[in-house]
Amino acid sequence: MIRALLAGRRWTSLRLRLLVVFALVALTAAVSASGIAYWLNREAVLTRTQDAALGDFRQEMQNRAAALPADPTAEEMQRTAELMAGSSPGYSVLLVNEGEDGREVFGAAGPDAFGLDDVPRSLRHAVDDRQKTTSANDSEYHVYWQRTKPQGNPYLVGGTRIVGGGPTGYMYKSLAQERDDLNALGWSLTIATGLALLCSALLAQAAARTVLKPVQRLGDAARRLGEGELDHRLAVSGTDELADLSHTFNKTAEALEKKVADMSAREESSRRFVADMSHELRTPLTALTAVAEVLEEEADHLDPMIAPAVALVVSETRRLNDLVENLMEVTRFDAGTARLVLDDVNVADQVTACIDARAWLDAVELDAERGIVARLDPRRLDVILANLIGNALKHGGSPVRVSLAVEGEWLVIAVRDNGPGIPEEVLPHVFDRFYKASASRPKSDGSGLGLSIAMENAHIHGGDITAANGAGGGALFTLRLPVDVGKVIEDDEE
Repeated sequence: MIRALLAGRRWTSLRLRLLVVFALVALTAAVSASGIAYWLNREAVLTRTQDAALGDFRQEMQNRAAALPADPTAEEMQRTAELMAGSSPGYSVLLVNEGEDGREVFGAAGPDAFGLDDVPRSLRHAVDDRQKTTSANDSEYHVYWQRTKPQGNPYLVGGTRIVGGGPTGYMYKSLAQERDDLNALGWSLTIATGLALLCSALLAQAAARTVLKPVQRLGDAARRLGEGELDHRLAVSGTDELADLSHTFNKTAEALEKKVADMSAREESSRRFVADMSHELRTPLTALTAVAEVLEEEADHLDPMIAPAVALVVSETRRLNDLVENLMEVTRFDAGTARLVLDDVNVADQVTACIDARAWLDAVELDAERGIVARLDPRRLDVILANLIGNALKHGGSPVRVSLAVEGEWLVIAVRDNGPGIPEEVLPHVFDRFYKASASRPKSDGSGLGLSIAMENAHIHGGDITAANGAGGGALFTLRLPVDVGKVIEDDEE
């Protein structure tokens, strides 16, 4: 039963288990001590009572019953029984003598009605059994006794015969007083056991508070440390194992705080370096871009030997410009300075504008219901769509299908390409920064930041992007954004 109770969640606390263990130990010790005490006292009380009664009975048999004539009358037997019972009140006496004519003569006296039928047959046989006298046994007859319970009441029955001829005597003593005394002792021991159990529960509670309070403080400190309060420390008192554990925790927390501070400093330094580098690159890139545009315009008039080099310079200049722009966008997300500029947007028109601006109309199929309006940042939505559709065209191949739907309070945009799909080992990493699955994307010449930036823009809207393989083949990217981003932001702030 205790195991069943402890199996439940509410019964698995260390405090309760400690209480139960203390209670079981105390109960076992108290019951054992009470049982031993009761048994010893019971034997002592009964032995003392029966020894006193049997000793007195033996003495009376020697003094009075042995003085009867060889063939006593009923009156002599009765008077002797009365004298024996009256000399030591508390037990009844029965004298039995077989006369010369074979008739039995009885004499009975005492507080209890006592007859020969009240004497157990086994006791009568033992009393009548004549023993041989030896060096170790100098008497033919001995005193025998037995405890009985006629009608549920305890009695001591004893008997013996007069050596050399004479009546047989039996004594009948009630043990009701001893039973009551032992019952009172039993109740006292039961109460003592209950008090011991209560005291053990109180001691267990005190022990639990002493032991578990530091453990609870340690658990609270670990929780606060996990929540980011790296400067939290435990107050240490004492020199026991718990104090050593608190010292170890404080040292660990101190080392962790220093490690996190160093990592944060290095991360901040790296972020600042990337931001500064991106900013510094913008000025020469602006000049390079202007020169590249001029060269591109004059490409038809250049020497055929120089034209490929000019085309390569123009292409790489644009790629470098995109990389710098992406790095600056990433640093804004890392620094937490990216902000939304919300507006009511016709989503179908926004998707069409994104496709049209990049000349993808011939390679993209749009399945969008007109009239869907969402409140979001149109520029960031354009960035998300450009990265998802551009990635599908580059790695999956056309036609790329873009579908648009509203599911409850969510705007769902799915982009599916016509390629071989994404390998299973690549799926968990498609949104990682600078990740390129070269084996599955041999034509990849991007920076590896596009999908990561798309995911960051989805997150800042309170949405998400998932990547999977479609049932009919091809990669499937699903964008989920709240229809009203402003309301979501207000709810989060509240």
